[in-house]
Amino acid sequence: MAEQYIVGVGAVIASLLGFLFLYCNSLIRFRGLSKLKRAASMEFPKGNSVNKTGNSEGVGTTDIIIVGAGVAGAALAYSLGKDGRRVRMIERDLNMPNRIVGELLYPGGYIKLIELGLEDCVDEIDAQQFLGYTLYKDGKETLVSYPLEKFQSHISGRTSHNGRFVQRLRIKAASLHNVTLEQGTVTSLIEDNGIVKGVHYKNKSGQVLTAYAPLTIVCDGCFSNLRRSLCYPKVDIPSYLVGLTLTNCNLPKKNYGAIILGHPSPIILYPVSSTEIRCMVDVPSEKVPSVSNGEMACYLKTQVAPKVLPELYNSFMSAIEKKGNIRIMPAKIMAAAPHLTPGALLIGDALNMRHAITGGGMTVALSDVVILRDLLRPLHDLSDAFTISKYLESFYTLRKKVFSASSNPAMENLQHTFLGYLRLGGVFSYGISAMLSGLCPRPLSLAFHFFSLAIYGVGRLLLPFPSPKRLWDGAKFLWVASSILLPYIYSEGIRQMFFPLTVPAYYRTPPKKGPKRNFMH
Repeated sequence: MAEQYIVGVGAVIASLLGFLFLYCNSLIRFRGLSKLKRAASMEFPKGNSVNKTGNSEGVGTTDIIIVGAGVAGAALAYSLGKDGRRVRMIERDLNMPNRIVGELLYPGGYIKLIELGLEDCVDEIDAQQFLGYTLYKDGKETLVSYPLEKFQSHISGRTSHNGRFVQRLRIKAASLHNVTLEQGTVTSLIEDNGIVKGVHYKNKSGQVLTAYAPLTIVCDGCFSNLRRSLCYPKVDIPSYLVGLTLTNCNLPKKNYGAIILGHPSPIILYPVSSTEIRCMVDVPSEKVPSVSNGEMACYLKTQVAPKVLPELYNSFMSAIEKKGNIRIMPAKIMAAAPHLTPGALLIGDALNMRHAITGGGMTVALSDVVILRDLLRPLHDLSDAFTISKYLESFYTLRKKVFSASSNPAMENLQHTFLGYLRLGGVFSYGISAMLSGLCPRPLSLAFHFFSLAIYGVGRLLLPFPSPKRLWDGAKFLWVASSILLPYIYSEGIRQMFFPLTVPAYYRTPPKKGPKRNFMH
């Protein structure tokens, strides 16, 4: 009864606090829809093949250079190529990537894939349908299903090996006659009077070449070497991800992943093929054991294995013993802080990184591609770099619509509260799962659930009587919850996230059209 009272009061207060946000959001959606309809009505002339020689490229043979052929780069090259642009894509390594991240595509990301005409890229790679997670903590479990009832049956998340998916995207992009894909390492941007004119790069044989285009889009991933030229990077590494591949086992619920909230390291498991399960262990940065001297294997056996689900235990232990099966990478976090650079744009992980264990990177990247494609569609001439740059500033505002291990004991209360909040069902669990799946990428929904969760959590700690200790625990709870969310909101920009209508860049319109010209010079 007390819990129901807390929920009721929390919902009322959170609703009142979020009313203004939701009103603004309705205006945003209406205006954004109008923009998309205008963009979708544009048709473009088609061009012929771009330069495919190994020599330096002259001015006027390419419309757009894309640096990087990962998920963002390859998807963008295909979408711009379909719109008639002549695209030159330069990727440092065209071999199939072998990564332990970029393996989970949320339902929202899959919908973006369909919008781009790339849904067949998850076919024939043994991708698995993904419907949600089961959360485990202290012997209790909570099923979190993505809210897919209003969608067609084929709409869901997908999990697969990252490399297989990326290669399918590259092949599809390169199949267009006006898109060229070349292996090379871009070393720097070519700048002239503050305008980016193209790139310097080394091809596969080590030859230094140049390529020119009115617009260069950098999406060379989390290890971008061009990022500093286009933004103010502040990279944080709160933890490291340890990845293992489990075989000869099945997760408890088909098409669902598993999240085990245990101390000292949370564990996430999901299928990457019909015979393999990816296990990711989140290890705090201050206590990362070495893989080479066997400390990591010992850590996994003694600290992590006891928390693993019984049906996966034997496979987990076998995976630790398999040579080369323990892989580790930093979980980087970086807010988007670009500075306007005429002739260039930054997207994907090169611009913005969130903790890899949340699995949202590909969904964000594909959303970026859709937004950028629609912004570029009305533009028939990209030669006026300053005007185009001011117009594309709106990209950084429009995209805002879109767990790590900790040694802090107060995180325990937060985890329990989060699980309890999900168990309430109804609008509470539905709203959280909608955000996690990428189906509701609106900051206003995040604000509503943050207020609701905070009220529910504090009320839960104060019952049955608000003693001094419980008041102190409630204060610590609010501090921990705020310290997780508020810094990211601040770094991303409060106005850009919650009040985009007050940001001048939101109202950027396409430059006035001059004489209509074919994309082929």
